[in-house]
Parts: sequence; C-alpha cells; structure tokens
Amino acid sequence: MKIVILDALTYGDTSLAEFGSLGEVIVHQTTSADETCGRVEDAEVIVTNKVVIDDTVMEAAPKLKLICVAATGTNNIDHDAASRRGITVKNVAGYSTNAVVQHTFSMLFYLMGHSRYYDEYVKSGSWQKEAVFAHIGPSFSELCGKTWGIIGLGEIGRNVAKIASAFGANVCYYSTSGKNENGDYKKTTLSRLIENSDIISIHAPINPSTENLISHSELLQMKDGGVLLNLGRGGIVDEDALSVIIDAKPIFVGLDVLAKEPMKMAHPLLEIKHPERLYITPHIAWTSREARERLIASTIENIKKFMD
Repeated sequence: MKIVILDALTYGDTSLAEFGSLGEVIVHQTTSADETCGRVEDAEVIVTNKVVIDDTVMEAAPKLKLICVAATGTNNIDHDAASRRGITVKNVAGYSTNAVVQHTFSMLFYLMGHSRYYDEYVKSGSWQKEAVFAHIGPSFSELCGKTWGIIGLGEIGRNVAKIASAFGANVCYYSTSGKNENGDYKKTTLSRLIENSDIISIHAPINPSTENLISHSELLQMKDGGVLLNLGRGGIVDEDALSVIIDAKPIFVGLDVLAKEPMKMAHPLLEIKHPERLYITPHIAWTSREARERLIASTIENIKKFMD
C-alpha cells in the first residue's frame, strides 16, 4: 500500500521505520492546507495528526481507503465525506493518559510550590547571603485536605482523581456532557465546583458546550490562591478574560493548551503584570517518549488490522 504521512514533525524523534514494513511510505515533516491535495493524490493510506482531511482532499485521492489519525481527536476529518466514499477512519485512544496525568501534577507543583521563585532565588546567589539555613519566601500549602475539582471525568480525569485522592485531596467533578456518573467522587455543578475548589483541572474536549466555559465570572468565582490547570483543549479557558483577571485576582493558572497553537506573537497573556501566576507549556503533556511510541505503534497496528 502507498502510505503518506503528512505531519511527521509532530512525533518528534520517534522512529517511523516500521511503517516501511507495510508498503511504500512517503514522509512529509509538515503539510500546509495548500499542499495537502497534491501530496495525497496516489495515497491509499493517509496518516495525519492535525492536517485537515476534508471532502476536497478526499476527492483528490481516488485510491484512498484508510485515514489514520495519529491522535485521539478526529475533528480534523470530515466523517460524512469519508462515510460517503467508503473510507475508513481510525484513531488512537488512551496512549497519552499517563503522560497527561503526570504533566498535570508537574504543573500543579510548579505553581503551588512557587518553584520558579525558589529556583531563581538560589541561582541568583541570594541564598548564600541568608542568616539562617532556610529561606521562607512565598508560602505554599500541602495538597492533603484540599478540594480538587475536575472538569471532565473521562479516563484522564479519573486517573488524576485517583492520584489526587492518594495525596489526601477531596475530589469532586463536573460532567461537561451531563452524562458522566461516578460513585467514587462527588458530582457537582460547575459553579459550586469553582467556588469550593482549591485546585481545578480541566480534562474535557472542546465543543459548543465547553468553549469559553471558564470566562470572567468563573475566574472571579475562584478562591484567592486557587490553582486552575487546563490540560483539555484550548478555548475552554477564555484567554482574553484570563489576561485581565489574573492581574486583578491572586489565582495561579497552568495552561498546556491554547485556542490557537502555536501561540500567536502578540498574545495578551504575554503582557500580564504578574507572570509568576501563570505557567504555560507548548502542548507537551501528551509527548512523553513512551506515549509517542505507543501512538506510532497503535497507528501501525490500525493499518495492519485494516489490511487483514
């Protein structure tokens, strides 16, 4: 089979060599919208992470039989067009759960423990001038006994809840679909979750019901000193609202996802007066070496099963 990989750069240094055992492989590091149709015209299998495959692209690929999304979300695929054309669409679920859960706690402890301040304090030479052995600067709290509110109690959310509970936190959750029921944790409304939680983490998809779910009023509802973490999708937290509220209210926010990625040059979050309250990582929660290896292995397995 002729396999075309459209955005290999998104997999980093993960080996793609095993694809070669399945057929002829053409690898593109990146593919723009203008380039897509020309690159898939002879493809029987397309492998994409974020490149959009719509009806126009499928029309340009008459031999296309399978679209492999090397990711969990498939919102970059026109499913109706694929169905009409008899093209199979396969994705990969669950490959990054451990990585995202780990990054959730990494972000929390960085913010909660004021790690940036203490690291810079030592490296600046200030500790060497102390009169006593310990420098007590910005105070931090223990996770034990705190209330942790989870927005989106899917697989990732449940694993976060399990570990948070092991630290002694009291977990509650809000179901963005309204359908999720879990007897292990207290289900609550969004408003009560925000008002009562010391830590809030988001592990939900972006859709009409979650877009700008956390905006001005919700940010103002948060406890002073509260921590908000978004490891779901960009657009769930209103970035314009956050850029205003984070300077007016002492909250701490960790974002691994933004509405537009990569981050635009002139972004309001880069102009805030209290950058110590904000921690942004460039959509890396899913990118542990092991997660990327599982992703590629599962994508290859999807092709093998389709061929069988």
